[in-house]
Amino acid sequence: MFRTRLLATTMNLLLVGAVGMLADAPDAAAKGAAALPASNPFAHESTLPFQAPPFDKIKDADYQPAMEAGMAEQRAEMEKIADNKDAPTFENTIVAMEKTGSLLQRVGQVFGAVSGANTNPTLQKVQETEAPKLAALQDSIFLNPKLFARVEAVYNQRATLKLDPESLRLVEYDYKAFVHAGAKLSEADKAKLKKLNGEESTLSAQFVNKLLAAAKAGALVVDDKARLAGASDADIAAAAQAAKERKLDGKWVIPLQNTTQQPALQTLTDRSTREKLFQAGWTRAEKGDANDTRDTIARIAQIRAQKAKLLGFDSYAAWTLEDQMAKTPVTALKFMDDLVPAATGKARAEAADIQAQIEKDGEKFKLEPWDWQLYAEQVRKAKYDLDEEQIKPYFELDNVLKNGVFYAANQLYGLTFTERKDLPVWQPDVRVFNVIDKDGKQIGLFYCDYFKRDNKSGGAWMSNMVGQSKLLGTQPVIYNVANFTKPAPGQPALLSFDDVVTMFHEFGHALHGFFADEEYPSLSGTSTARDFVEFPSQFNEYWASNPKVFANYAKHYKTGEPMPAALVEKIKKARTFNKGYDMTELLSAALLDMSWHTLPADAPKQEVDAFEAQALRKNHTDLSYVPPRYRSSYFLHIWGNGYAAGYYAYLWTQMLADDAFSWFEENGGMTRANGDRFRAMVLSRGNTQDLASMYKAWRGRAPTVDAMLIHRGLKELPAPGAKNDVPPKN
Repeated sequence: MFRTRLLATTMNLLLVGAVGMLADAPDAAAKGAAALPASNPFAHESTLPFQAPPFDKIKDADYQPAMEAGMAEQRAEMEKIADNKDAPTFENTIVAMEKTGSLLQRVGQVFGAVSGANTNPTLQKVQETEAPKLAALQDSIFLNPKLFARVEAVYNQRATLKLDPESLRLVEYDYKAFVHAGAKLSEADKAKLKKLNGEESTLSAQFVNKLLAAAKAGALVVDDKARLAGASDADIAAAAQAAKERKLDGKWVIPLQNTTQQPALQTLTDRSTREKLFQAGWTRAEKGDANDTRDTIARIAQIRAQKAKLLGFDSYAAWTLEDQMAKTPVTALKFMDDLVPAATGKARAEAADIQAQIEKDGEKFKLEPWDWQLYAEQVRKAKYDLDEEQIKPYFELDNVLKNGVFYAANQLYGLTFTERKDLPVWQPDVRVFNVIDKDGKQIGLFYCDYFKRDNKSGGAWMSNMVGQSKLLGTQPVIYNVANFTKPAPGQPALLSFDDVVTMFHEFGHALHGFFADEEYPSLSGTSTARDFVEFPSQFNEYWASNPKVFANYAKHYKTGEPMPAALVEKIKKARTFNKGYDMTELLSAALLDMSWHTLPADAPKQEVDAFEAQALRKNHTDLSYVPPRYRSSYFLHIWGNGYAAGYYAYLWTQMLADDAFSWFEENGGMTRANGDRFRAMVLSRGNTQDLASMYKAWRGRAPTVDAMLIHRGLKELPAPGAKNDVPPKN
């Protein structure tokens, strides 16, 4: 459930890292457009509703020339602003920058979607080729002394300019972005930084492509159907179909999820198959072949530490957290360190229960990571009489989407959704919906692409193909991507409850984007700090288990009958089951991320496996049976998706989400009034306010960790009648 990423590719990350966004600056725009043939679909704005991409006209060969032209256009636009002889003003400098890069943004956002969800060797080559050029463009903007001088001049006058709060926020945001990127460095240090940025961008793009290939090659091939004992008929059929697609008729293939644990480990009863599947995932990028990522990530870590030193920081984490809610690695680390004892303590207790179950079954082996999911499920059955396979028939994907995810958005915010078949998509599994506001006006388009493919990056994420901006007159075109198992033809897509929660999570990000109501694209929607942006999505997870919402979608796919009350009650009682494991694997990954990114600049290039093992010991998360959610070698978030020194954000925003949900519980729960207030004060505000102040203004106080510990089962509820302002979760 902690899988979201907002930036689909390294390319997209680099694109949105630039200050300038979408609108036309006539002279430079014309120059960029002139360099691109009119036949290229990116040469002009799409004429489809909301500027939706014309996927039926876009060819692989269109991306690279459009990017090249877009980079030339934006570089010219920025140089024109820098060379302006007029005195710097908010309009001719700050707003002018917001209006740059329309072509580049247009192609970049679409490329980000397609290269993340439906890539191929051509697109991968484009990604690797263009990544360093995009990094160079970013440097040409942020390290341009004339441009920075104009930004700084406006910043120094900001108190006298009588700007509205959002415009003032933009001035401060731009100034800090330039300083953060190295604008105050000497020319010699700027040159060093540019070189490091180029190398890092190239290596990050290579990492993404290596990992995708490694995951595909690492899929477990099973020759004997008997080795799949315990798997459902539907899962076996899906494995056969996956094998057929790889021309491995008569075999079965279990594709790898991006995480350490694999869903099939929950049902496979053959221990040797479980171990093989686990090891296939664990070693996917560590086989000593062309897809081995270890040397790549070790060098990226070195580069980042050296960049941080150039920029005046002790570590890359110190540099990257400067503009986040946590502000410093010390704060983030203390927050996580304080959670470790409770999380690992509960995980050890869970492990004891699982070991007892193993022995009860007459087995003599010691609990290993590949045993946890299967035997935890048995413990759950024993403790709560709850079987995951009993649950899945009530979670058919289409029903969950329409009567769960969309229904919750309707109840809270008044949104309605209508599917449309007339818009082109990047792959036949993709679906498109109109998003209609409470007043009947359409506010955007929603695309969803839920099924796993070998050419799709792992995990689940949200991003924009078009962002909201009043300045530019644009409204959001947003997509969600996941990696659910695609059923065999004619079979329903049945989800686990974790999959259901993932859908709600990613749509929480989408709501953050759809409700954006900002003037400037740089501050719009999900363009916020990493340790805030996961808050709306994690908060939206709660509505998956809200009784009213749950009853509306948890219906048997064959009969339409609601889930029996007894089964619902079992799910409620099992709410905190396995939460020690869940929290520990997440903490392990987050602390591992921070360990890599607190390395000093003079540290030698690390031996990856040894460094990882030492970091887990140091962080007290080295439980043999609870591996980190992501191993260093396949930790896509931090090496390719912009979450370096930021994976703690999932924990930080869990705190915000749990605390926020407690406010809803204290104030009447799921009501339109509460939803509208949350939308007005949080979801619609983007990055237009200090985020901590924004939260406090809505909540009435700063967040606390109490609700998080209680809701996650790491702290007992107070005795009845005891003073407590955090009611139990429904």
